[in-house]
Amino acid sequence: MDAFKLMKELRVNYEQEAHYLPKETGLNLIESTTEDDNRISAKCRDAKVEDLWSLTSFFGYSTQTFVLAVNLLDRFLAMIRIQPKHLSCVSVSCLHMAAKVTEEECNLAPADDLIRIGQCRFTVSDLCRMEKIVAEKLDFKSKAITALTFLHLYHQITLSHSTDRKEKLSLEKLEAQLKACLCRISFSKAKPSVLALSLLRQEIEGIQSEDMLEIAYHIQRHLKITDGELLLWSERVARCLSDYASPECSKPNHKKLQWIVSRRTAQNLHSYRVVPDEDSCEDMMSSGEESLSSSLGSDAEGPFFPLHLRRQKQRQPLHA
Repeated sequence: MDAFKLMKELRVNYEQEAHYLPKETGLNLIESTTEDDNRISAKCRDAKVEDLWSLTSFFGYSTQTFVLAVNLLDRFLAMIRIQPKHLSCVSVSCLHMAAKVTEEECNLAPADDLIRIGQCRFTVSDLCRMEKIVAEKLDFKSKAITALTFLHLYHQITLSHSTDRKEKLSLEKLEAQLKACLCRISFSKAKPSVLALSLLRQEIEGIQSEDMLEIAYHIQRHLKITDGELLLWSERVARCLSDYASPECSKPNHKKLQWIVSRRTAQNLHSYRVVPDEDSCEDMMSSGEESLSSSLGSDAEGPFFPLHLRRQKQRQPLHA
């Protein structure tokens, strides 16, 4: 796509992004909820999003599927007050809905596999009913404009104009960092265009490319994003990535889960991921490289969250 079409598409998405934002009043209510209340708290929501990341990684789904699922989940939670016991059904429903519009049909996991691997206590019929409720409440058709939408556009625009080495700006790394941010409900309050630009600037500053930084500045001017708004979210992104880079980082539900998988189930799941043979683990799959666990996907590892990132890091000032 040429530069003119990219900038035009960028502008169109920018003008429509507000339609796909969760209601901030609903997000504030979740953030103010304590764990003792019989309502969804921020910690409960964040832990469930990390579970979605794990399921996304296990079934080989794309970042687009994960980001869309989180968008649907947050919009629904910000609109409808639900009890914690229903959160698993809602979240897995959002993942299944997202996968059906972003993944190839041959790569879709059957609903009963999602439920089994997610260790959920509801039926396929429950899942189908919940999908219908979510779709009706959100008037969901087939798309949503998310931070990933802008991240891809920003990446294409930057590479199409930059004279620096193209491989220096890794889209895979940017996507992994976006997923880390989305595991915190506070980032659902950010405009997708601003969150994506904050991530882009953070990465460009890390690779010290003046050429790319200038392109990011022109994107900011084109979309009329204020310096104050960009600085606010850039600082929050830096803190988040610094936390993820820290060995002291603690996350909700950090304890590994274990799945007991029968021989038949292991055979059915073989197409998704290599399963250890029965003799080696006696049908017990626990944490490890080839295991099913509640830990985040492999893209949550160190290389995408560099240890040199610190909150006190001196960043280049935004252009006036």
